[in-house]
Amino acid sequence: MAGWIDSGNAVQAAVVALARELSDPVRLTSLQLLAAEGPHTMVQLADAMGVSAPRLGNHLARLRAAGLVTVEHTGRHAVYRVARGDITDVLTALARYAHQGELTAPPRESSPVDVAHTCYDHAAGRLGISVFAALVDGGALRPPDGRTGELALGADLTPLHRLGVDPGAADPRRRLALACLDRTHRVPHLGGDLGRLVLDAFVADDLVRRQEGTRELLLTGRGAERLPELLPTFVPA
Repeated sequence: MAGWIDSGNAVQAAVVALARELSDPVRLTSLQLLAAEGPHTMVQLADAMGVSAPRLGNHLARLRAAGLVTVEHTGRHAVYRVARGDITDVLTALARYAHQGELTAPPRESSPVDVAHTCYDHAAGRLGISVFAALVDGGALRPPDGRTGELALGADLTPLHRLGVDPGAADPRRRLALACLDRTHRVPHLGGDLGRLVLDAFVADDLVRRQEGTRELLLTGRGAERLPELLPTFVPA
């Protein structure tokens, strides 16, 4: 019995230590970016997060000491990556739990941009996140593990075909699929040329419409009806 208690105390201590590191927004966002998008230099992380390099450096040092990230020096650059691929599962579960909690939080006015907008040439917001989830859960894409920013195709491409996308039509000069951390929802949406193809297919099928001069994507009546059928986690409003 004593051994079981000691083992339980060790696990509890590890969970508390992890929670302590994730409790700071800078450290949490750093891990989220590295887990979703793969290795970054300190400059890349600082630019993406909008913080100073000295401030970020202190937080990265803590994450290294906690065994959550590793650093590799390549020339003059220090490249950071997550130490364990399974941290992605933890971060995704926390983000999903937080969004479920929004259902019981005081309501806030929803914006169409929350539903769908562009990030470069692919869809972001709830629409982009739902595309990513549908393709990973359906086996068309392998989930990110933090080792690289690029995603590999899975064994079953049926979910892509259901969205009207043929991966063979992708531009070979571009990276095929990327996990791009959605800055609002803190979980990945689909980037890369595959993300472009998905958005182009949605526009061609009149599920969404681009808005001139803005990043907003207008969800059409047809889209409000069809997209929840194609994307199980998508909520139009």
